[in-house]
Amino acid sequence: MAIFDFLNRNNDIAPAMRKALSKRSKSETKKLLIELHEKTELLSRKDLASWRMAWQRAIDVQNPNRCGLYDIYTDIGIDLHITGCIGQRKGFVNKRGFKLVDKSGKRSDEITALFETEWFEQFVSFALDSRFYGHSLIEFDAPFEANGKRQFPIPKLVPRRHVIPEYGVIVRDQNEQHHNGIPYRTGDFADWCIEVGKHDDLGLLLKCCPSALSKKNMLAFWDGFGEIFGMPIRIAKTTSSDEAARSKIEKMLRSMGAAFWGVFPQDTEIEIKETTRGDAFNVYDKRIDRANSELSKGILNQTMTIDSGSSLSQSEVHLEVFENVIAEDEKLIRNVVNNRLIPFMVKHGFPVDGYTFEWDDTIIYTPEHIREVERMLINGGYDISPKYFADKYGIEITGKTAQNFFE
Repeated sequence: MAIFDFLNRNNDIAPAMRKALSKRSKSETKKLLIELHEKTELLSRKDLASWRMAWQRAIDVQNPNRCGLYDIYTDIGIDLHITGCIGQRKGFVNKRGFKLVDKSGKRSDEITALFETEWFEQFVSFALDSRFYGHSLIEFDAPFEANGKRQFPIPKLVPRRHVIPEYGVIVRDQNEQHHNGIPYRTGDFADWCIEVGKHDDLGLLLKCCPSALSKKNMLAFWDGFGEIFGMPIRIAKTTSSDEAARSKIEKMLRSMGAAFWGVFPQDTEIEIKETTRGDAFNVYDKRIDRANSELSKGILNQTMTIDSGSSLSQSEVHLEVFENVIAEDEKLIRNVVNNRLIPFMVKHGFPVDGYTFEWDDTIIYTPEHIREVERMLINGGYDISPKYFADKYGIEITGKTAQNFFE
């Protein structure tokens, strides 16, 4: 029986759950994430006051609750600038090559292949998300054999609203207090989940909320401005007191939006009044630009790798700062894999004991660089097997001429 089957039944389940879990066989499917009493996320309008109240609840020592904060994270998560910043930061880590090495530092292609799987990519993605959302609890299911290779099913993220990392428990209802929760750091649950991030970490999105909420409001205000002042005002003047005539004029004014012509009574005067409000761009767009630059600084520590830059020298400095950010993310993944994931895999029968995860720093040469290296080796007097060139370029080599290939 899995944990959330119990969580859906009643509140008095902790003793029965522990007893049942102690009797589960290791061959059974272990699941932490089955059915929680999940509630629809609140999509009501958020502002700085709601953010501050949610933050206060999240850091409550006696009864911490992050649900309100996660509601705001969901609200600002649709911001395209935040999406781009997070995507850029995760993308640079995901594109890096890696290798598993033994104690002598030698790469093992066979062990590395165990990690070149979809489940590992998803694990890395969840682990990187902890930078932005804070503590993440990742649940694994029982491994299986496929194509002669042992692997895990795709891991799942235990809904953050049901996790109270400060006390290491999961609660059935997201608004329950921690003393009603089930521990996940001890017992059988510890064998099937890995947590990433500090227990009190609320993520970078906490600091992004003020700028993101202000930006969202500014966009709404600008839309309102455009609705009011974006179109010329049409004014109809008439001396008629006939209600039917006035209704006809009103109807024609409404239809002018599409046709921009109308048939009016003879004494009707039509005036088109252009708006003189011209400072909307400086008021709204500048504030939105400032919000975007603040978000870039918070997530990427600089602005020029996602925004336009003013000079090559400045962009190079910003790129160096960004590379330092990526290096910290790579260190996070390396530590999590070596200190948590590999021991976890050994426990579940993977032959990875004694191996270490490392990022592959092998230089990726361009075709021009490869050609120069080949030129240097041949002109330097080194003998290279003709098979290398035959396999690399698909050229059948039948012999050698007196002329140097590169001259």
